[in-house]
Amino acid sequence: MLDLAGVWSLSDESGAYGVPMAVPGDGISALHKAGVIPDPYWGRNEYDCRWVAERDWVLVRRFDHDGTAADLVIDGLDTVAELRLNGERVLEVANAHRRWRVPVTPRAGDNVIEITFRSSVREAAALQAGMPFRIPYQEVNGPIPNANMLRKQQCDFGWDWNIALGQFGVSGAIRLEPRGPRIADVIVAQRHTPGLAEITLRIETDGPEVTATLCGISATATVARGAATLVLSIPEPALWWPAGQGAQVLHDLTVTSGGAAATRRIGLRSLELDSTPDAAGRSFGFRVNGRAVFAKGANWIPADALNGRITPAAVRGLLQSAVDANMNMIRVWGGGRYEPDWFYDLCDELGLMVWQDFMFACTFTPPRLHFWPRWMPRSATSCGGSTTTPASRCGAATTN
Repeated sequence: MLDLAGVWSLSDESGAYGVPMAVPGDGISALHKAGVIPDPYWGRNEYDCRWVAERDWVLVRRFDHDGTAADLVIDGLDTVAELRLNGERVLEVANAHRRWRVPVTPRAGDNVIEITFRSSVREAAALQAGMPFRIPYQEVNGPIPNANMLRKQQCDFGWDWNIALGQFGVSGAIRLEPRGPRIADVIVAQRHTPGLAEITLRIETDGPEVTATLCGISATATVARGAATLVLSIPEPALWWPAGQGAQVLHDLTVTSGGAAATRRIGLRSLELDSTPDAAGRSFGFRVNGRAVFAKGANWIPADALNGRITPAAVRGLLQSAVDANMNMIRVWGGGRYEPDWFYDLCDELGLMVWQDFMFACTFTPPRLHFWPRWMPRSATSCGGSTTTPASRCGAATTN
């Protein structure tokens, strides 16, 4: 694997600005660090920084490669962007809430990778203009209009608590993976009876067979049509409990397939929605490991207005503060982002259940058909067809 994280070069469409940019990171943070713009958090500086989102920006770096075929994998490419490898366009995207995987063949030796970020302000306005009628957006929360035209953090265009800058960049990993067997996803389901946890695993992989091990119990299954299902029965499991209810015991789940390996740390627990009929209609509460648990928590918005300033250490501190305040549940608010896997791992470790919103909060979203940038060929799909893989956490509106 070749990790493409590090320092890239960022320039605007006019050529007036050229600065280094850390990837993962965002362009606003890079421009501030280079002294091009003032601190957007200070006073009313955000108004003096909004011009950034009104331009196209290009992010470039060079790398050496052995020339073998590979997959280019990107998390959190924000948002309307075009990616070229050695001048050839290999990917066009318009959705920050997912992972992209595209086959590429770098040349042996020196290579140039280039990402063009289209102005989110101009793209949103163009999509609005192309609607058969005006689609309302949250004007109270949106100093920059038409955020609902784009699949990006809605709060990037402003909110009652957030500065409005229309940030752009890469919020997650970007890497080249060599071709070969890989484990695309590990989906875990649990069924608990007294003294026994039955763990059903669906493993998506292109290897010939899959082996999984949890709590010293192993099973192997043959892969058919890109997936295999395994069942592990764990006697007398050590259970995971929400904060304040018991210990947060986590177990290592290892999966191997055709030379590829994946590891997850999971808690063994049952979690049920209790909606028993009562005098008022129906109840609404959760039972964890058979025990009724009162949910105590708060909304979780993105930890910073700028993705480049978010760190696991700072997020851990915020989540620990929630636990210290006797919370046991966090609602990941639907105007932000699907958090990275390490966020949910921290919640598991700290005993925080997660109520996961879909990322469609407080807005009217046009049909999927209209999510093409005006320059994207209609023969493509907004999800990239067979060359892409969805982020493992996206699309789940449930407790975790």
